[in-house]
Amino acid sequence: MQTASVLSTAPLPGTYWSWRDQAVYYVKIGESHSQRPPLLLVHGFGASTDHWRKTIAGLRSDFEVWAIDLLGFGRSAKPNLTYGGDLWRDQLHDFITTVIGQPVVLVGNSLGGYTCLCVAAQRPESVAGLVLLNSAGPFTEIQVEPPKPDPIREMFGSFMRGLFRQPWAKFILFQYLRQPWVIRQTLQKVYLDQSAITDQLVDEIYRPSCDPGAAEVFASMFSNPQGEKVDVLLKQMQCPLLLLWGEADPWISAQTRSLKFQQHYSQLTEYFLRAGHCPHDEVPDQVNELIRHWMSDLIVEPITQVAQ
Repeated sequence: MQTASVLSTAPLPGTYWSWRDQAVYYVKIGESHSQRPPLLLVHGFGASTDHWRKTIAGLRSDFEVWAIDLLGFGRSAKPNLTYGGDLWRDQLHDFITTVIGQPVVLVGNSLGGYTCLCVAAQRPESVAGLVLLNSAGPFTEIQVEPPKPDPIREMFGSFMRGLFRQPWAKFILFQYLRQPWVIRQTLQKVYLDQSAITDQLVDEIYRPSCDPGAAEVFASMFSNPQGEKVDVLLKQMQCPLLLLWGEADPWISAQTRSLKFQQHYSQLTEYFLRAGHCPHDEVPDQVNELIRHWMSDLIVEPITQVAQ
């Protein structure tokens, strides 16, 4: 497989779109193609459009590429709202409808992958295809027999849930986790290629945490419901699906989740890569080439405007 070397790691300048009276940041680059749907890149928790800089640099000559900061992250506004898959699903759907104007191939990492799945399943008119990189999201747990009670574990779990209902506890945890040295340590745990952990990457994650409202967004993630189960969403979905797994991810068991995806959506294509949680940032040449190849085989309906 030939790869196109990524020469630039600099983030690209973007602009803002007003959604529900909130500023949403996005990036657009590349020319539109009559036979190729645009790509819309969606970051994971704590990241932003900056995290896609290598993807954008590698695919911009072949596709119209868009990237967006989910509300509450990156350069987008951080209002005090109920954050979760439903909010971000509607944000992406409205962005596709009012700004891009035609169905897209959604590309999402981690939390962004789950959000993209919500759009593909529940707003299918906006989506021509779906690419998930180490996608997050809960599956329905099937228990053969009730678990044995563990009083100590239950007591500890109850204590921790009660603790993190306290605003002061969430604030202290946020202040700790957003420190640059903690961000670096976290990245070292989830990146297989340590050379990809640069000062620029750490700063791109740290910088938005200083924005007004960032602590409240973080705190809200503890109290909001999980959202629809992945298996339920897959049963609603009909578009082509590409799964790219960083098999060294300590947060997500690629093999286990792969089996679950295959169980509920057999018509998919998938590849396992020597990378951690963010393969698009660790092995960008491989990811870009796999997306490019998959897109070349993607059969889509003639491109039409998305109904508003």
